[in-house]
Amino acid sequence: MIAKSKSLIPLGFTASIIEIEGDESHGLPGFNIVGMAAKTISEARERVKSALKSSGFSFPDKKLTINLAPADLAKDGTYLDLAIAINILILSGQLRQEDIEDSAFIGELSLDGNLRPVRGIINLAEEASSAGIRNLFIPSKNFTQGQLIKNINLIPVQNLGELFLHLKHQTPIEPPTPTVVKNTTTDDSGPFFSQIYGQDLAKRALTIAIAGRHNILLSGPPGTGKTMLARAALNLLPPLEDAEQISVTKLHSLAGLASDIVTSRPFRTPHHTSSLIALIGGGPKALPGEISLAHAGVLFLDELPEYPRSLLEALRQPLEDRQISISRAGHKVTYPSDFMLIATMNPCPCGYLGDPTHVCTCTAGQIDAYRKKLSGPLMDRIDLFVEVGRIDVSHLLAKSPKDKHSLDVVKNTITEALSTQATRYNQPSIFNASLPSARIVKDIPLAPKVKQFLDSSASALDLSARSYFKIIKVARTIADLEGASDVNASHLAEALSFRQKIAKNAL
Repeated sequence: MIAKSKSLIPLGFTASIIEIEGDESHGLPGFNIVGMAAKTISEARERVKSALKSSGFSFPDKKLTINLAPADLAKDGTYLDLAIAINILILSGQLRQEDIEDSAFIGELSLDGNLRPVRGIINLAEEASSAGIRNLFIPSKNFTQGQLIKNINLIPVQNLGELFLHLKHQTPIEPPTPTVVKNTTTDDSGPFFSQIYGQDLAKRALTIAIAGRHNILLSGPPGTGKTMLARAALNLLPPLEDAEQISVTKLHSLAGLASDIVTSRPFRTPHHTSSLIALIGGGPKALPGEISLAHAGVLFLDELPEYPRSLLEALRQPLEDRQISISRAGHKVTYPSDFMLIATMNPCPCGYLGDPTHVCTCTAGQIDAYRKKLSGPLMDRIDLFVEVGRIDVSHLLAKSPKDKHSLDVVKNTITEALSTQATRYNQPSIFNASLPSARIVKDIPLAPKVKQFLDSSASALDLSARSYFKIIKVARTIADLEGASDVNASHLAEALSFRQKIAKNAL
């Protein structure tokens, strides 16, 4: 007799259906699992056997062979425990094959028969739905995340006994009430723009950057508020869209960082001692790295030149393509990496080059070596460059004025600009910064005199083709913030003012 059950395992950002085939035969009692199973799956023999006995089921006293198909696909993790247990119950006659028609089973079994949650449940539910599987039995602790996928019947299971009674139509499992998800956009602990004295230019640049999803670099001496300004940007980010929420939750679940639904945009801050794999992803299981965990949110790199050059150069491709492909000997995985980069840096190693109140102690060679850590191609991918100057200390304890930089005012302006872009492009996840260059002529037309002004400025600043298009995109965002229908010379002039420093100091 051959018994069959279905399960799924994650495969990068997607998943693969695994068919479990069970066979029992005469001979010495044994329990073998074949089909390119990793050690964690081979160890399922003891987990499944103990779970079945602890739950009051009999374990066949025969030679059992479990095959995991397709056999040429490497399998790892504890996702298949429950499906293997169901397969054995069918082999032993305690369940019938028709009891599990159009169903798949996912979950790690504990020795007492309870189910433990697994990673990447959204990947599995999406694939099961696409494959036409009607019922997906999952650990109850995975139900909150799984409910994001609507076109499949998710059934949360706490233990083997409960599942058995459900499949025998004796005590159906009642699904819990779906969780009402409320996306959060503000961290009440701050910081906020209104708590930062002065720095109007930096606040303006950050507002533009967030409104168009542009990359930005803040440069200035130590203690001028660069880090605080960057962190204040977190409270200006718009709520997650439904599709973004699914992608972000998938990534964080795969990385083992979230057991519930992610309700706010990511703000990732990897330290400069992070490894290349930690930043871009990889490892034996090709898990997502920081640039993917920042998807649909912000990647904040504090003191950019302190990061190894190899890490910074690894950012070039995902900044351009907004995804990262990780190749390993056995497989290739592609994760989304559509993040907004906010970076800070000092003007020199000591930090005081150009500071009117401190003398720079760096030599010309030290300054040159420090700046050469940031290559020209990397700097070319940054849309706005802002110098953050020192604030007079006599003003630091002054009461913050309720001005144009209050949270509500800035956030409403950004929301309106994003809404304008959504209407203009009529395509999810397309913002001014991510608009393909081929669409600029159609979607951001320039009047002849405006284009002439841009061309002459680009020639004077020796801008690359990439920088030329970035100027247009930033100018379009500035126009959106002002509610202007067309990009004019003043919008381009402001965009150029945030680019001029990069052009002059291209590294």
